[in-house]
Amino acid sequence: MKADILIIGGGVIGLSLGWKLLQGGRSVTLLERGETGRESSWAAAGMLAPVGELHFQEENILRLGQESMALYPEFVRELEAFTGLGVGYRTQGSLAISLHADDTAELRHRFQHQQEFGLPVQWMTGTEVQRLEPALSPNVVAGVLARQDHSVDNRRFGRALREAFLKAGGMLLEKTPVEELSLREGAPPLVRTQDQSWDSEVVVLSAGAWSGLIPGIEGALRPLVRPVKGQILTIQGTPGLITHTLRTPDVYMVPREDGRILIGATVEEMGFNRESTVGGVYELLRGAWRAIPGLHETALLETGVGFRPGSRDNAPLLGATGIPGFYLATGHYRNGILHTPVTATYLSRLILRQAIPEFFLDYSPARFHSS
Repeated sequence: MKADILIIGGGVIGLSLGWKLLQGGRSVTLLERGETGRESSWAAAGMLAPVGELHFQEENILRLGQESMALYPEFVRELEAFTGLGVGYRTQGSLAISLHADDTAELRHRFQHQQEFGLPVQWMTGTEVQRLEPALSPNVVAGVLARQDHSVDNRRFGRALREAFLKAGGMLLEKTPVEELSLREGAPPLVRTQDQSWDSEVVVLSAGAWSGLIPGIEGALRPLVRPVKGQILTIQGTPGLITHTLRTPDVYMVPREDGRILIGATVEEMGFNRESTVGGVYELLRGAWRAIPGLHETALLETGVGFRPGSRDNAPLLGATGIPGFYLATGHYRNGILHTPVTATYLSRLILRQAIPEFFLDYSPARFHSS
């Protein structure tokens, strides 16, 4: 069967890329092994925090996150206007806190690291932090405020992107796993599902943590992406209990408009183990309770598990491969929601042979290939 552009994987990356390609006048078919937006996109918390989430040894993704944050407001406005669906976009900022002296030393070290990169962060005393977030424990010693960090309701975001893809004319085939991706020298890939084969001018692999498991991709072309398990909880707080995304030494907490708070997330090299564990749930709840003692009486609504697609350097694989017409959009690790606008915008331009900023080429899959 012929398809102009074929996308494998229907998380927020695949859906947003498909939407942008449709806007560019191309026809797009998306194959999803399960249901769109129900894997790592569903189990995320929706943090958009390139400043607050800057990790040591991961400075290579800072530029990508900052560029995506610059695109986010207009991306959300366009998405909500086109679909009529809200995505819970919040601009209150993120707040990292310390609860004792050792925490404070680590927080100060991270703060200095952020300052070295010229990031807009503000050091706060414990009193200033509690004034900003009164529900926090009186044991809070200090905090770092990143006002430019935002958040989005990832599930509403995924639903809106699905609607945008369909409304723009995309063909969506759910519960359609790819059984083989045949990479032919000098020709675009041939994709085979249980019912048919697809001959496409362009194939984009955006299957998240499953990207390296697609049959038929061998050798250097196989994306080096592994699943990194993360357990996450949802509790029912009261609206306004906390207003900022909070990061403690143990957990992060992301508030929703209706009072729900998402608490995450463990980092476990456990393959595709979907079990929510007693230890994981306990550590998340204990970390949240240490920061906000008033959570003791809140209801636990949901436990969940997601699989972050981690690459060798924790930066995404974005762009062309050595096979004509074969592109990757995977390996976003903790930042799939954050990197959605920048991935969709610039990768679609690359596929459509339009100009893109030079920095985007730093995330090419070719960076792992020996010269």
